[in-house]
Amino acid sequence: MDAGVAFVPGAAWIAPFAALLVAIAILPLVAPAFWESNARKLAVGAVLGLPVLVLYARHHPAALWHTAGDYLSFMALLASLFVISGGVLVTGDIPARPAVNTAFLAGGALLASLVGTTGASVLLIRPLLATNQARRHVAHTVVFFIFVVANIGGCLTPLGDPPLFLGYLLGVPFTWTLRLAPHWLLANAMVLTIYYFWDRRAHAREDAAAIALDEAAVRPLRVTGRYNVVLLLAVLASVAGLDAPYRELVMLAVSGLSLAVTPRAVREANRFTFHAILEVAALFAGIFLTMVPALDVLRAHGRDLGLAQPWQFFWATGLLSSFLDNAPTYLTFVAIAQSLGLPPEVIGVSHRVLAAISTGAVFMGANTYIGNGPNFMVRSMAQERGVHMPSFGGYMLYSGAVLIPVFLVITLVFFR
Repeated sequence: MDAGVAFVPGAAWIAPFAALLVAIAILPLVAPAFWESNARKLAVGAVLGLPVLVLYARHHPAALWHTAGDYLSFMALLASLFVISGGVLVTGDIPARPAVNTAFLAGGALLASLVGTTGASVLLIRPLLATNQARRHVAHTVVFFIFVVANIGGCLTPLGDPPLFLGYLLGVPFTWTLRLAPHWLLANAMVLTIYYFWDRRAHAREDAAAIALDEAAVRPLRVTGRYNVVLLLAVLASVAGLDAPYRELVMLAVSGLSLAVTPRAVREANRFTFHAILEVAALFAGIFLTMVPALDVLRAHGRDLGLAQPWQFFWATGLLSSFLDNAPTYLTFVAIAQSLGLPPEVIGVSHRVLAAISTGAVFMGANTYIGNGPNFMVRSMAQERGVHMPSFGGYMLYSGAVLIPVFLVITLVFFR
């Protein structure tokens, strides 16, 4: 057992987490009626998580309390941003042309670093779907929205994504993440360029009647419920300035205020329901519980991976962040890097290695639906609007085809 880890289960205890990933990937295809229920999603996670619960209750109950706290904080943030953004109604319509959609995603990438990937996602996905409602080919736009707004866009500030905020708490200077601006710019530029040409092809395949309807529906944009933007800023301030449980209490109070003061007609016009956030809560309850043994095994044996070069940290952190929560994965690889005797340029590691860990955790959360909290939420909201989204495996075909080549370029430019 590693001296730095209180309890290390056998490698076989990774099986419940692996089984849950298989269930998330397979059940929507083979049993869609069964999987549609959020209660059944929660039940599947509970069945697979029960052995882990019993094991850790006997050997390391503190890990369960810590995980429960992380889950509650995670859900408090996502739920508060989801509820408050549901009170911001953007009416009007702009042409759903490739250049317009690309500019929309580019603006979302910048906003993600200012208000967080979760905040930017829940604030922008509704108007993006409304803009594209006359078009038939929309799923690819939502997928690229997840790539850019829900993930890659959030690496410029510690508020952008949870791993970077944890790094700030560890002692990384607030402005250090601005060093990642070249990585942010190159990754987003490549993904947005691919999207523009992809959407041009999709736009050309649209029915002429759909294009005419989209053009005829153009009218100036108008924002209702702008006071909810102030409430969003209050949530972000609580993240930056308060500790648990006061942070979560502020989020709860601000969310309740938003529900109380926002007219029902605004939420109805937004087609606001709690289904998407309840789906995230059900799925991630099982994910948080079953990933505990996987993270403990990684912490105990991470030094055996032979990591030494920045590119190795980029890919190791990123690939695990695709399936495990990227915040604890970030902390694990920072700890591994600190043990290697690297030049102590920032929190005991070199700038290049910390950049590799940071961008790997943030960027590669886009590789799967479960790589980052907003991913599944955006997918669920799109499906509620009638968009036929790809399955778990289908989404990975998108990410494999688009993102892996982009990440190879990032590796060659910055980490070799």
